[in-house]
Amino acid sequence: MSFTSNLHRLRLEILHCHSRIFHPQPNDQIDSQTPQCGTCSPNHTVSVVLNSNSHCLQSRTASCSPECGAIRSVELDGDDEAVDEALEWEVYSVVVVNGGEEVRAVVGKYRHAWIVGRVSEAEAVSRAAEIFVKVFVNGGKEEGLIHGEFMPVGADGTVVLSFNLLNADPRDWVYDWDFQSVDETLLAPIIEAMKPVANISVESQVLYHMPKSSLSYWDDKWDSYIFSTKDLPFFVNSNEWHLDTSIAAGGRSKMLHFVIYIPSAKECPLLLQLPDGDISKTNSFISPMWGGVIVWNPQTCRKDSESKHPSRHTISHQDLQKVFEVFMGQFRQLFGFKSDNLYVGASGTSSLLASERGFTVWELDVLSRMHTCFNLHSCATTLGSLSRLVQSLPRMIIMDEIGKQVKYSLEAAKLAQTNASHGIYNASAVSSRQARSLAEDAFFHPSIMSVSYYSFEHCFAVYSPFFLPVSIHVLLAAVREWRRHKQENKKYLAWKTKVISS
Repeated sequence: MSFTSNLHRLRLEILHCHSRIFHPQPNDQIDSQTPQCGTCSPNHTVSVVLNSNSHCLQSRTASCSPECGAIRSVELDGDDEAVDEALEWEVYSVVVVNGGEEVRAVVGKYRHAWIVGRVSEAEAVSRAAEIFVKVFVNGGKEEGLIHGEFMPVGADGTVVLSFNLLNADPRDWVYDWDFQSVDETLLAPIIEAMKPVANISVESQVLYHMPKSSLSYWDDKWDSYIFSTKDLPFFVNSNEWHLDTSIAAGGRSKMLHFVIYIPSAKECPLLLQLPDGDISKTNSFISPMWGGVIVWNPQTCRKDSESKHPSRHTISHQDLQKVFEVFMGQFRQLFGFKSDNLYVGASGTSSLLASERGFTVWELDVLSRMHTCFNLHSCATTLGSLSRLVQSLPRMIIMDEIGKQVKYSLEAAKLAQTNASHGIYNASAVSSRQARSLAEDAFFHPSIMSVSYYSFEHCFAVYSPFFLPVSIHVLLAAVREWRRHKQENKKYLAWKTKVISS
């Protein structure tokens, strides 16, 4: 593979196996036999295509590869959105165009990226490999794979998004919002895109008399009230912020809270100061596995604060759209992705195109793979705990319903592995979610819970106050009867001896 002074288009296609994504081995080698496109089996395909104006060379033919010369008509130095739509392929691809002075790398919304600029063969391979491994596989996370419960998804595979508009002091002003319009235009596409990973439902409410717990101070430099990052752990007022109004709050579903906090006139405008002394551009922060908070200062807060009567307002659609764009960035961060559109790697910076659905196709693939991995691990752990529990309690009677739940859980887990091995990540995420939910249902079955908490010590502690007094009387009566029996037996033996002697 070489580059010449003419414009050549290099297409690198690497299909990663699912086991390598989760458990990469340092000595892994690519097996060229029986290539399967997009699979997670030990076999995966690497295809290199070299296009020029006069010829086209392909290192390996794969059934999933576009035909040789398929991208000659695409102007990769044009508008990024247009290029992104023109390169909408089902396989993971990186296109390299050797031309121009400035080197620019762009990762599209689907499963491809392109690099335009004067790069050498080594630089092209390095940047393409980094995009494949760091972006397409790990999702752009610098720390690599995340272990544990990295996604805020409930055990039953559901997530409840609770949006709350908090008026700190309605005696100053009262704000309302048109949440339905935002729900239909901004949230609906995201919920639809996230269906394979989680069943998402949305709630909203407007609350009043909701002061924060932390304190703020006036800063003449910023002409505003300031609260720092040190105050963030105390900002959420758990005692007075009644946010858990959903019936899912007490179940196995996961709730994520997104709060718009409107400060009172006594501390408006209220700004968040970062550790470096600058003011936060979004004036917001997140709490992992809980949600996010945005401090929204009304533009007329100082004017309204001088009014003796509280005024009623509705947040404009433009302001509400800006707020929910910040919420979507927080939502991405809660799921482990960056809120900005840049990836800075060892070989350079890549621009990440944003999707109107909140997550791009390759990001949804990352979520599905990691969610499948965690669900299957959780399913195996739960079923193993159930097995050990049953073995420790031999007198436990296992109902047929529990056996069916375990059977269906294992079948769903096997189906998830099969779908993942064929690269069907959406279906594997759904099956793994079902496997985990069925395993949880079997472990927390009411019959098992009653037996597991009904130990011998429990029986002794409950029934001893009733039977111990009776047992004492029975024991004393038995002792008296035994003594009387001994006395009567002595009398009988004495009489029998007397009769025999006479």
